This record gives sequence, structure tokens and C-alpha cells, in this order.
Amino acid sequence: MLEALKALSTFFHENSLRTRRNLRGDIERRSLEISEEFALAFKVVKEELDNIHEDVESMSTCCQDMTKRLKAAREQTADLISKTTDLQKESQRLEMRADVADAFLAKYQLKPEEVKVLRGTRTGQLQENFFKALERVKQIHSDCKVLLRTNQQTAGLEIMESMALHQETAYERLYRWTQGECRSLTGDTVEVTSIHSKAMHALQDRPVLFRYALDEFGTARRTAVVRGFIDALTRGGPGGTPRPIELHSHDPLRYVGDMLAWLHQACASEKEHLEGLLKMATAQSRDNEMQEILGHISEGVCRPFKVRVEQVIVADPGPVSLYKLTNLLKFYRYTIGQLLGSEATLLSTLNEMEDLCQKVFFNALNVMSSKLVDKVELPPSDLGPTATLTQTLGLLREVLKSHDASVVPLDSRQEDFVKILTCILDPLLQMCSLSASRLNPADMAAYMMNCLYAMQSTLALYEFTDQRLEMLQAQIEAHKDTLVNEQASYVLTKAGLMQIYSIAQQHQPQEGPLSSVHGMDGSSIKAAMARFDAYLSSPDSLILSQCTFLHSTSLREKIHRKAMDLVIGAYELLYKAILDSSNNYTDPNSIVMRTTEQVKTLLS
Repeated sequence: MLEALKALSTFFHENSLRTRRNLRGDIERRSLEISEEFALAFKVVKEELDNIHEDVESMSTCCQDMTKRLKAAREQTADLISKTTDLQKESQRLEMRADVADAFLAKYQLKPEEVKVLRGTRTGQLQENFFKALERVKQIHSDCKVLLRTNQQTAGLEIMESMALHQETAYERLYRWTQGECRSLTGDTVEVTSIHSKAMHALQDRPVLFRYALDEFGTARRTAVVRGFIDALTRGGPGGTPRPIELHSHDPLRYVGDMLAWLHQACASEKEHLEGLLKMATAQSRDNEMQEILGHISEGVCRPFKVRVEQVIVADPGPVSLYKLTNLLKFYRYTIGQLLGSEATLLSTLNEMEDLCQKVFFNALNVMSSKLVDKVELPPSDLGPTATLTQTLGLLREVLKSHDASVVPLDSRQEDFVKILTCILDPLLQMCSLSASRLNPADMAAYMMNCLYAMQSTLALYEFTDQRLEMLQAQIEAHKDTLVNEQASYVLTKAGLMQIYSIAQQHQPQEGPLSSVHGMDGSSIKAAMARFDAYLSSPDSLILSQCTFLHSTSLREKIHRKAMDLVIGAYELLYKAILDSSNNYTDPNSIVMRTTEQVKTLLS
């Protein structure tokens, strides 16, 4: 409805009586105009459709004609298509066979450039592609085993024979090149490249050639090491730094130490070079061959080193230097032993030099010890250690100091320690005993205690001396008891108690009262007690001169304390005997005016 009204509004503009009366006619006229326009438009469309129909008819006729012609052509070319199809199938089959042949050749034949690389060039240098080609030959040779298990045995045998020839040619060239390279490694500095490592790895498949190449390397490096060692001894380093080792021949320790340090560094460097050369080798070949080759390389320096060390040892630089040399040789034998095999000649040489040095060292100690006993020095007036004892202990101290600072294994150090102490201490003790044999007991005790104390003080600073210290302490205790008895006897004698103490100690009750014994009457005892009381006022006045000569303050104090204990014990025995009523003393309290506790207090 709305659409109709909208259409009406397009031509009905004035709403009047006249226009309303003519509305129907206007609408019909409008409808007629529209119909005429539609008829004209449709006429154009019909003309176009007629044209299209004519074109379609023409195309249909053409297609029918082409179809007839195609049928005729197909009938004429059917044989050709069949032949073409057969040829295409044959072509595909031939292409597949060609691919198989190419794959077979690629797998079982070398490329021309690979053959050229294996045979070598005029320069003779090996490149990385040589080892790739050699691996290729080995792989083809291995793959031929598969062909031998198939119907292609003839081809497999022919290819294996061809690859074997290539292998032999390649290994021959590889060995010649490796041999030449190893012979050229005679400089002080050696650069082992990856090509060298790969060459040795490849030669492992030919054990004889591998061994020959290693021997060449060992011979070249042995010559270089010997030349380097002689240069280090006589010429020094580049530009004179470091200085020649021979310049320090006057200092045995530095001289031998510098040689050993050079040998250790050389062994470490050679092992590093050999490890670089064999880093791609299998573990078994590497370990076995390395030890043998390193032993061969280091063997060349054994004789010049041995001759020089023997000269130092025979020159007798003194027991201390000999012992330090022994420890130095022992340390480097252990250290270099971590680099070389146990069968290396250099280790045998070091062990031989160590044994010689140790033998000369102990011979020097034995000679010195025999001189101690043969010519005994008399004790000095102050009963202190003799000059010979002091010098010998100084020597022992130097030896023990170097022993304590050595870095040899603990078991070996302890074994050496026992031998050293036996060689020095036993003759020293014998010398002291012989020197003191003509002294009185007090002088002997003081002299021996000073000597033993000096030995004890020396040993106390070092390890592995516990057993010897205990032995020395036991001897000191024995002599200390002697001096304690001498000091107590001296005090009792000077204080007037010795005689009455001896009588009272030996008196038996069945012999009657003690007061009836001669010399034990009240007046005699009272006079002795008066002298003893005078001593108590200044107890330090009665000290043996031998006690003052003791070097050890603690020993002096112990002897004084024990001697006072003996004096107090003697006084206590007399005190009890006098107070005992069975001994018939009149007014005993007037005879002994001090109790035992008072005496202890005064003497403590």
C-alpha cells in the first residue's frame, strides 16, 4: 500500500477536483508508458539472445567437426601412443637402473678427486680431505662384506682388491709423511697439530707402522731433550736467562735441584706433547705406548745427570747437605714417577743416586759417631754439655729440620728418622757415659742430666721422636733420683740430722729405749735440732752446687722439692721417735720445738 502511494506521488503533484477526476486516466497513461518502455528494452534483449543462439549453433557445428577429426586422428595414432607408452615405461626402468648404478658406484667406488688425494701431490703435504678419503676407502672395504653374502661375490671381491690397493698406497704415503714430520720435531718448542693426531690415529690400523712412527718421534724428542739439557747446563736460556746451571755447581743443593727441576719440567712437557700426538688413539695403545716412549725420551739425559750428581756426592758436601740431597732426590723420584712408567731408566737413575747419597750420608754419620767414642772430651767445670755434644746436636738439629720440612711420603720419612737417631743418639749417649765415668755421683748425675736435657730439647721440636724422648726421660729420672738423694743427704749432714736419723732408722724396739743408744741422748738430739732449726731460717743456704749447674729450671725445682720431701720425712721419723714414750725421753717437747707440719710449711 505504502509502495503504491510512493509511486503515485511521483506524478500526482496537485490535489484538486480536476486532478482527482483525471487520476484514473493518468494512472492508465502512466502504466502504458511503462509497458512501452519495457517492450523496447526487452526487444534489445531478444536481439542479443538471437545473436548468441546463432553463435552457439556455429560452435556446435565446429565441435562436431573437430570431434569427427579427433576420432579419425585417434584411430590413425593408436599404434603410436601404444609404442610411446611402452617406451616411457622402458625409460623409467632404465632411469631406475641408472640410479641404482649411480648409487652403487657412489657407495663402492672412489671419486676421481678422492683417488688423487690418496695418491698425493707433488708437495706431499697431507690435508684434512686425505683422512676423509682414507675413511671412505675403509668404509667401502668394510661394506664389500655385504656383497660377499649376496650373489654379487665377484663384484665384491674385485672392489675389495681395488680398495686394498688404495689402502696400502694411502698408508704408505701416510707413514712416510708422519715419519718425516716426527723427524722434524727436534726443536725446543714443539707444535703438535690436529693433522699429526689424526695421522697417528689412522696408523693404529697398521700396528707396525704406528710403532715405527712413535719410535721416530721418540728418537727425535730424545735428541732434543739431551741437547736442551746440555744447553741448560752450559749456555742457559735464551739471552742468558735463566743462567747456566753449571754456574751454581759450588752450591750442591741448588745445582742438583736446578737439574731435577729442569728434568721434571722436560718430562711434563714431553708427556704433554705425546698426549697431544696420541689424543685420538685408543686408551690401551695410548697408555702402553706412552710409558715406553717417555722412558726412551728421558733415557738420554740419565748419563750426564748421573755423572754430575755423583761428582757432587763424592765431593762430600757434609751430612746436612747430603741428607737434603737425599730428600730432594727422593721427592723428585716420586714426582717424576707420576709422569713416567715404573720401568723408566730415569727413575732407576734417580733411585740409584738416592741410594748412593743416602749411603754416603749414613757413612758420614757413622764416621762422625765413631770419632765421638774414640776421643772422649772431659766434662766442663760447670757440668754442662761439652762442645762436641753441642756441635753434634746442632748438626742433628739441622738434619731433623730438613727432614721435617721434606715432602717425601710419611712412611719413608719415619723410617729415615729411626736410622738417623740410631746413628747419632746412641754414640752420643755412649760418649756422655764415658765422659762422666770418673765423676762422683752428684757430678755425674748433674752432667748427665744436662746432656740428656740438651738431647731432649733438640728432639722435642720434631715428629717421630716420642720413643726416643721417653727413653731420655727415663734416664733423666734415674739421674734425678740420684741427685735428689745427694741433695737430701747434704742437707741432713749439714743440718746435723744425718747421724741421729741413721741411728733412729736402724733402731729396733727390742733393742731397748732409743735414749739409751750412744749419741741419742736428749742433749745430743737437742743440739742437733738446734742446728736444724738454724737451717730452717734460711733453707736456700744448703743447696748442692751440682743442682745450681742444672740447665733446666723445672728439673732444679723438682729435685729441690723431692729432696725437701726426704728431709721432712727424716724429721718426721725423728719427731715420732722422740715423742714415743717407750724411748724414755724426758720432756720431749723441749727437745723438738717444731712439729712436722711447721717444718713442711717452712720448707715448702
